[in-house]
Amino acid sequence: MNPNHRIHLCLAKMSDTGAEQRFIQEAFDANWVAPLGPNVDAFEKSLEDYFNTSNLPHFTSHLNVAALSSCTAAIHVALLLLGVGEGDEVICQSFSFCASSNPVVYCGATPIFVDSDEETWNMSPELLEKAIKDRIVKTGHKPKAIIVVDLYGMPANWDAIEEIAKRYEIPVVEDAANALGSTYKGKPCGTFGDLATLSFNGNKMITTSGGGAIICKDEATKKRAIFLATQAKEPYLHYEHETIGYNYRMSNISAGIGRGQMTVLENHINHHKHVHELYKELLKDVTVQDNPNADFDSNFWLSTILFDKELDTEAFCLKLDKAGIEARPLWKPMHLQPVFKNTPSYVNGISEKLYKTGICLPSGPWVSDEDVKYIVDTIKAAIV
Repeated sequence: MNPNHRIHLCLAKMSDTGAEQRFIQEAFDANWVAPLGPNVDAFEKSLEDYFNTSNLPHFTSHLNVAALSSCTAAIHVALLLLGVGEGDEVICQSFSFCASSNPVVYCGATPIFVDSDEETWNMSPELLEKAIKDRIVKTGHKPKAIIVVDLYGMPANWDAIEEIAKRYEIPVVEDAANALGSTYKGKPCGTFGDLATLSFNGNKMITTSGGGAIICKDEATKKRAIFLATQAKEPYLHYEHETIGYNYRMSNISAGIGRGQMTVLENHINHHKHVHELYKELLKDVTVQDNPNADFDSNFWLSTILFDKELDTEAFCLKLDKAGIEARPLWKPMHLQPVFKNTPSYVNGISEKLYKTGICLPSGPWVSDEDVKYIVDTIKAAIV
C-alpha cells in the first residue's frame, strides 16, 4: 500500500475520452458560461433518453427532466409542485441525509419521520401506514406528501409503498440521489412516485461538480418546475413576478461535465457492483448489505457493512482513516438529530441499530481490486 495513496469513498472520475473537457471548452469558445445554454438542454435530453429507452421497461408516457443546482433544490421544487406549504405535514424517511427532509421545512411544513425496514433499510411500509393513520387522527387531515429515499443505491420496497400512497391518495417524491442505475423489478429508480429527484454531487454515480435534477411525468410539470427554479419570472420583457421563485437552475458549465459523465455512467455502475461483489467475497466476519431478492438491483453506490455488535463507529472509521481509508458511519437517523428533537416520529429501532453497528466503505470508480483487498485486511486487523 502506497502511504501517499488515500482511498476515497466515491471520488469523481472523468471519462478517458475527455468528453467533459470538450463540452466545457465548447461553452467557453461560445462564451456561454452563464446559467443555461446548449449543455443544459443536451444533458437533460441525455437523461430523458436514458430513462425513456426501450431497455428500461414499464413506461406509459415520456419522462421529462429538468437540471437543477442540487438534489436538495429538486426536492424543494417537487414539494412546491405538490402544493406543500405552511402548516402541512410531509412524511420523510428518518434514515437518510438531512437534504431529504430540510426542504420540508423550507416550505413551512413539518417533517414526520418514519423508520426503516430490515431488508432495504429504507422506509418501512408498515410504519408508513401507521404514521398516516395516526396523523389523520391527531390532526384531522392526512399528510400532504411522502418522501422516500433509495438509500446507498438500494431501491425502496416500492410495490408496498406505492400501494399505500395510492390508497390514501398521497403523492410521493422519490429521492433517488444515490440510485441512478438501480432498478426495482426492472424499473429504474428515478421513475417511482409522482416526482423523482437525482443528485450529481461530486461523490455520486456521475457528477456535474454540484447539481441535481427533477424527473417529471409530463412536459407541463417540467415547465412549471423550470418556472419555479428560475425566479418564477412571468413571460414579459420586463421582470414580472406573481409568485416566489428560486435561483435553482444548473449552469451551462456544470451541465457540460454531466454530458461527458453520461458516456461513462454504465461503466461506473458496473464498477460499483464489481467492488460490492469483492467485499462480499472477502468479508466473511461482517454482514455486507446485499439485494434482498431478485426484485432489487442496487447500483451499490456505497458498499455498507454491519458488525454483529454495537461499536464506536466514529472511532473505527478514524482507525481506517489513519490507514489511508475514507470510511463513514451509516446515517444518524433524522429523528435523533437535535434540530428535529421535537418532531413527530414513528420508529422501530432499526435505523438506530444500523447507525450503531454499520459503516460505509470506499466503492467509487477509483477503487481498485487491490484497494478492496487492503481495506478488507485492515478491517479484519482492526476488529481482532
